Amino acid sequence: MENNTMTKIVATLGPASASLEKIRELFDAGVTMFRINSSHGDTTFHGKNIDAIRQVEQERNTLIPILLDLQGPKIRVGNLENPIEIKKGMQYKFQHAVQFEDGIIPVDYKGIADDVNKGEKILIDDGKIQFCVLDINNNVITVEALTDGCLKQRKGINIPGATGSINVLTARDLEFVDFAVEKELDYIGLSFVREPGDVIQLRQLLESKNSNIRIISKIEKPQAVVNIDKIIDISDGIMVARGDLGIEISTEQVPLVQKTIIRKANIKRKVVIVATQMLESMIENPIPTRAETSDVANAIIDGTDAIMLSGETAAGNYPVEAVKMMKQIAYTVENSVFTKKNKFPKKMVIEEKNTQAMAIGMAIADMTEKMNIKAVTALTGSGFTPIFLSKGRLSVPIIALCPDKKTCRAIKLYRGIFPVPVKFRESIDKDSLKLLDELLVNKCHLKNNDATVITGSLPEVMVGGTNFIKIHKIGTIN
Repeated sequence: MENNTMTKIVATLGPASASLEKIRELFDAGVTMFRINSSHGDTTFHGKNIDAIRQVEQERNTLIPILLDLQGPKIRVGNLENPIEIKKGMQYKFQHAVQFEDGIIPVDYKGIADDVNKGEKILIDDGKIQFCVLDINNNVITVEALTDGCLKQRKGINIPGATGSINVLTARDLEFVDFAVEKELDYIGLSFVREPGDVIQLRQLLESKNSNIRIISKIEKPQAVVNIDKIIDISDGIMVARGDLGIEISTEQVPLVQKTIIRKANIKRKVVIVATQMLESMIENPIPTRAETSDVANAIIDGTDAIMLSGETAAGNYPVEAVKMMKQIAYTVENSVFTKKNKFPKKMVIEEKNTQAMAIGMAIADMTEKMNIKAVTALTGSGFTPIFLSKGRLSVPIIALCPDKKTCRAIKLYRGIFPVPVKFRESIDKDSLKLLDELLVNKCHLKNNDATVITGSLPEVMVGGTNFIKIHKIGTIN
């Protein structure tokens, strides 16, 4: 609890961080959750990293959640003999194929001719090279180049608003879903979500494997932005994946879309991550740009639960420094007047159907605002109570006591939650409070005479709705 900020930090593992020593360093620097990117490497490579994470977890006597990010149906240019110099105003042809033949640029997506229309754009290499569709004939797409550029093989292709016929889960994704289930991971990131049915497809697949891995829907398609409310409802969490999103929609819209998605996810009590290019320059440099630090700060002010590093920790020259910088920014912002504290989103207060939990949550937020409370202790079976309180952006840590280790790992990703796996008694009496005091002092670094708000449900603490509050001063029970 002392080592981490209220905002959680996610770090992607890759060649620059794929060792036990480096994973240990990254965790000690402030990482909450590690991300496994299935777009690169095989299950053997990732399996070694997962085993290393679990070893660090045991060494530090803590919990470290793991997110496996599916590659999804990423469309790419096929194989080229040599790079092609693209000239603005010139015409080119695309077709589904593996190899460059007869002057036609190959694309690995079978349905490309069905999914594009005249006048639409085809963007390659993160939008650096752009084309406008002129004609589609016999599965051959004729385009006009809108930019100059050097087209290389296997570069990513974006078709904003299209790809409707492509399946959200590829054969490679299915292999990695089995891998995630086998390794008992905590979250799966579903790429290129367009509609709730995409999430349901993965959910049903996991259920067929008797797995309850939580699903984080990555918002990087314009269709997902349109369907965002229903996608949030059906998902366990949301990732604002600004890389492809910034290509698929106009760049100037991304900040407003980010703020909107974070607000909606918070109202629905879903965990939300902001990702992509947060400290991009730290791949090469030991310090970030001023714009990048402002970007990270604004995501925290917007209300995100977690901030994510991608290439910075996967392939960068300064992975540990990037995590430390994230932590410093988060700490500074969280302790500033610009961060809302002890306040639930207005729309959540109005729309929340569990009025009893809402009333208790608002009371606890008011207590932490007006009293010298050091932490809130939430006794939970499902994670409901600490997750609910997390969305009130409390100014103090939420110590979640829960008997299920897997639940503890998952809820650790939420802002301000610090879970401890423990089997607690089903009543609040003198003996149980003494045990609680011992745990809070030894495990959570609180001190005698510190005040904590205890909340949960009685008489059976681990089940049912949140129904009690108790103000308790540590070490005062004789």
